[in-house]
Amino acid sequence: MANDAGTRVVTFASALPATPASATPAEPHPQIREALGALRRAKEHMEHAAHAFGGHRVEALRATDEAIRQLELCLKFDKD
Repeated sequence: MANDAGTRVVTFASALPATPASATPAEPHPQIREALGALRRAKEHMEHAAHAFGGHRVEALRATDEAIRQLELCLKFDKD
């Protein structure tokens, strides 16, 4: 296409591929799922720690289990 000055004008929209009609919907809660993964990995590390850290490791594991449970409830609640 040319403008009034005769120079060529390129539109970028036509250069982009069309979005397929059956595209997979985006993950609804990627941050929550990412947090769940991080908590599960942290729990795994704590379970294999070399020290009990004066009982604090046990309490941290309990807190991590509760955080995981709460996030799982968040995801379940969204489906209701």
